[in-house]
Amino acid sequence: MKTFGERIRELRDKQDLSLRELGEKLGGKSAAFLSDIELGRRFPSEEFLVEMARVLRTTVEDLKSFDSRAPIDELKRLATQNPAYGIALRKVIDKGVSAEDLLGLLKRRDRKGS
Repeated sequence: MKTFGERIRELRDKQDLSLRELGEKLGGKSAAFLSDIELGRRFPSEEFLVEMARVLRTTVEDLKSFDSRAPIDELKRLATQNPAYGIALRKVIDKGVSAEDLLGLLKRRDRKGS
């Protein structure tokens, strides 16, 4: 599965844009800033994400689908409201269950529900 930064680079390469050229199209953003995004060291604001999607000729939803950052605030809220979420997540981590395993479980569950 591609990361957010890998998706940005893929779309930039598809248009044959250097980091500097993309930065110019994005209102003068520096190549270093965009490189940090591609390397996963920074993530754009919601407003900048909209502009990136426009320049890279894709949708915000497409770009967001590659954002693998954990929704920490949401996880904290869920675990506070229902401690079973925290317990379940801890067991998943302790057992060494991979992300691919979890995604496979969800796919199988979705197929059964359809």
